[in-house]
Amino acid sequence: MAGKKAATLPRAAYERELLRLQTELVKLQEWVRAEGARLVVVFEGRDAAGKGGTIKRVSEHLNPRIARTVALPKPTERERTQWYFQRYVEHLPAAGEIVLFDRSWYNRAGVEHVMGFCTKEEHQLFLRQCPIFERMLVEEGILLRKYWFSVSDAEQQKRFRRRLKDPTRRWKLSPMDLESITRWEAYSRAKDEMLVHTDISEAPWFVVESDDKRRARLNMIAHLLGSVPYEEVPPPVLELPPRPPSTGYVRPSRDLQTYVPDYAAGLWTAHARSGTTATGQAE
Repeated sequence: MAGKKAATLPRAAYERELLRLQTELVKLQEWVRAEGARLVVVFEGRDAAGKGGTIKRVSEHLNPRIARTVALPKPTERERTQWYFQRYVEHLPAAGEIVLFDRSWYNRAGVEHVMGFCTKEEHQLFLRQCPIFERMLVEEGILLRKYWFSVSDAEQQKRFRRRLKDPTRRWKLSPMDLESITRWEAYSRAKDEMLVHTDISEAPWFVVESDDKRRARLNMIAHLLGSVPYEEVPPPVLELPPRPPSTGYVRPSRDLQTYVPDYAAGLWTAHARSGTTATGQAE
């Protein structure tokens, strides 16, 4: 489908398949827990490429004690003096854990390199060391999956404009994001060079076409599930115990506790006065 305009996926079909895939992700999670496996999933791509939305769908029904998302801020002064990969190592999974990296050590190959936050020597050192580092992870037994979300310049512009107008998404835009518009080709060259050095057989890159967010999410999740040899782990047999008879407990008066005001009641009253139904149509 790369390079071709596909038909828009109907929402009903998307939501139905997403739920099925999310159910499989729960099975994957339980397999990881039972087998003591370690899974690392790296999400990379341009700003507004859809990484965050996909991560949200991946983790939506997972146990946060097993699957966690790592999105590191810019390094501290102390971290700047460490080996570059050091601060990422401490977030790697232990047995029975899944870690989703919302951007990762590949910051050095992208934004740090393009924006001049690292030297040319540091960038070249990263490109030499990264394949070695990732081979070490794989040799250690960590399941490493790397996804690059590819978005067109036109679609990125549309998403930036929506974020500017939407107060709930405005925080997603930063001066650094806007700078990426004027450095589109520089980021493209940096990505191409990164792939040349780090698309290795032990830890290959998988490109996700993400102009259509729904397709991107389904395609990425389906691929991840297909790349891990998980099996369904039978859940423990649980039965609700019978509730024991009362022993005379009496709940204290509600006047002794402070309750959250019923804000929703005011909305319901206003809704009733407006003479509209729950669907927003006049009665």
